[in-house]
Amino acid sequence: MSSNGSINCTPPMAITSNGVFQGSDPLHFALPLLILQICVVIALTRLLAFALRPLRQPRVVAEIIGGVLLGPSALGRNSKFLNTLFPTTSLTILNTIANFGLIFFLFLVGVELDPKSLKQTSKKALGIAIGGIGLPFALGIGTSFVLKSTISKGVDEAPLLVFMGVALSITAFPVLARILAELKLLTTDLGRTAMSAAAVNDVVAWILLALAIALSGTGESPIIALWVLLCGSGFLALCIFIFPPIFRWIASQCPKGEPVNELFVCVTLTMVLAAGFVTDTIGIHALFGAFVVGVLVPKEGSFADALVEKVEDLVSGLFLPLYFVSSGLHTNVASIHGADSWGLLVLVIFTACFGKILGTFVVSIACRVPVRQAITLGFLMNTKGLVELIVLNIGKERGVLNDQTFAIMVLMALFTTFITTPLVIWVYKPPESKKAEEYKERTIQQKNTNAQLRIMACYHGMSNIPTLINLIEASRGTGKIGGLSVYAMHLMELSERPSAILMVHKVRRNGLPFWNKGLARTSDSSQIVVAFDAFQQLSQVSIRPATVISHISNMHEDICSSAARKQTSLIILPFHKQLRFDGYLESTREDLRYVNKHVLKYAPCSVGILVDRGLGGMSQVSSSNVNFVVTTLFFGGHDDREALSYGALMAEHTGIRVNVIRFIRDPSFILEEVKLDIDNEVDELMKSKLDEEFLAGFQKLESDSIHYEETIVGSSLAIVDAIRRYNHCNLFLVGRTSEGALAGALNIRKDCSELGNVGNLLVSPEFKTTASVLVMQQYRNKEIDDPCIPLKFKSIDEEEEEA
Repeated sequence: MSSNGSINCTPPMAITSNGVFQGSDPLHFALPLLILQICVVIALTRLLAFALRPLRQPRVVAEIIGGVLLGPSALGRNSKFLNTLFPTTSLTILNTIANFGLIFFLFLVGVELDPKSLKQTSKKALGIAIGGIGLPFALGIGTSFVLKSTISKGVDEAPLLVFMGVALSITAFPVLARILAELKLLTTDLGRTAMSAAAVNDVVAWILLALAIALSGTGESPIIALWVLLCGSGFLALCIFIFPPIFRWIASQCPKGEPVNELFVCVTLTMVLAAGFVTDTIGIHALFGAFVVGVLVPKEGSFADALVEKVEDLVSGLFLPLYFVSSGLHTNVASIHGADSWGLLVLVIFTACFGKILGTFVVSIACRVPVRQAITLGFLMNTKGLVELIVLNIGKERGVLNDQTFAIMVLMALFTTFITTPLVIWVYKPPESKKAEEYKERTIQQKNTNAQLRIMACYHGMSNIPTLINLIEASRGTGKIGGLSVYAMHLMELSERPSAILMVHKVRRNGLPFWNKGLARTSDSSQIVVAFDAFQQLSQVSIRPATVISHISNMHEDICSSAARKQTSLIILPFHKQLRFDGYLESTREDLRYVNKHVLKYAPCSVGILVDRGLGGMSQVSSSNVNFVVTTLFFGGHDDREALSYGALMAEHTGIRVNVIRFIRDPSFILEEVKLDIDNEVDELMKSKLDEEFLAGFQKLESDSIHYEETIVGSSLAIVDAIRRYNHCNLFLVGRTSEGALAGALNIRKDCSELGNVGNLLVSPEFKTTASVLVMQQYRNKEIDDPCIPLKFKSIDEEEEEA
């Protein structure tokens, strides 16, 4: 203070510097300092997320820890570091940017929450939600009396009671969804119950938080708090009356498959900011306005997807970590000193866990939930996260929570979230799947002709659908006995983006993988489901669409376990390369190849990798218009026999002609036998005998749809020339590991080992063809020498005699 009584204020930071060459320190200017702060925050939180990945922790745990580490609890204890990277003059800008990002993140949280699902909440989930809120809220009020008498003296009693009750009763809905997805529990009754209860808990928590904010105002009169609540209620009613018709009209102008008009996105985001301004003016918080607008956005159609796509990466990846740092800068663990303070920390953690777990457990038992699942539900509902930090930060801003209480509550939120995943893994034991011996129809070759053929067809997007449907049409045979049942599985990656949870909602009832019970014609049915629905109506094929949402690293586990549960004979996977306009194949994502290779290794049945070059064109071909030529290349071995068995099935279709080319080695072609990537436990004579018996049965087929030809070749060039004669067909059927010297003699660069020698030839740039390729690997039980009994084909005469 100067001599005349005026206050000397620190001048605000200039925005940009003149550069180091002109003597300016960039860290003394707002923009370069903010850029450095963002870079440091993102680098640290991503590094922590990577380090915690083996522990299967959600990213929010890493972000909370990162914020605490940068604050005065760890690195910030060095005053030089704190004053250089986070000087006091920069905190206003940092907090403003962080809260600006938080407004849009809460808008995304609102978009994820579907009010219609709340109406469909079961009585069991509703009861569990009430139990999981009531008891911890009551214990939170009790804890607040202890805090007020010790470390929170002088704080208004009413706001502290409500803030502590809300803080202990919250369940973080987005974080819970992430944990359930990580543990593959979303498809279970346990996961569905937890998600429904958490959604109810989320809504109630926001209502209670609004009440707490209204009570924590600086006004002395309770009339002011009443006015805040009344104005907030009026704002909510006005939003419910005004916004839904506007959003419905906007959604009607955004047809699926077409880009959303930029004006609609801009108007919606402006409405988010305007709603935030109104609620902040009322005295609640700008976050509430954004959340309400998000909840009112229609979840059907492409409009919600477009909004999330435009906002999520910038907000969740760039702005949101700043909010955790803003919280961390206010968290000083050193303020928790003395036995009394640490005892209060233990008390708060125990009260939070005990109230949430016991309240959920008691109601779950009353609803006849098994004991182990009831305990697991308690652990899951004890998950905290970003919403918890929002409550605590608002409480600190309003003067309800002091530094010591704030630090205790942040550590409680971190601890309860961190222990959720390990405790659930330890307690919950999912029911065992069917025993392996009950599952017999694992190959096409061994398939009982009277049994239903079950195929799991996987795809990544709409571009895979025409070829996949045409392949299913070709696979249905005559449909006389058993028929064909197809499980069409949409493979979707579970990322850390908010839209990953939105995808879970779109799958209907949060399945992982979720199998649609029938083809429900809901307004949010995707074009893919509609395409399968139309095909099922016109064919004799039963199709059940499904969606699997997994990390790329363990997506193969979901595929293989689903195939085992559905007892499929064949899994069809899309090749990781897609066709370009110039006819060449280019890799879209190399990590998808990882999925295919692991499915080949762990699959419980035969596997086919489909190289899509447009089987039947870029659209679905009706049954009456099918006119395909399928070429099967036979060199010998298990996989080639599986491919030929599949070709025989296709030949039953009236619109398909199958060319079978068997390659025989010219005696003059002398080459040492090449061993491939499977164990050859049977000698060459036995393998040749199996091939001969198989082909003898195949040649008994009396069908005009099958053309069998034997080609004698004396070199690898002769093999390639013979294959080129058939490159105008629609589909090549080949085995992955063709056995014998001929297949091994193909001097082809093996860019894709999962395709084998012949498959690599057919996808190489040097081999010009427009035909799609299906590379087959036959399932073999390694515990016995050769379980593949040669298929006993029956001629038409034999079938008529049996009839």
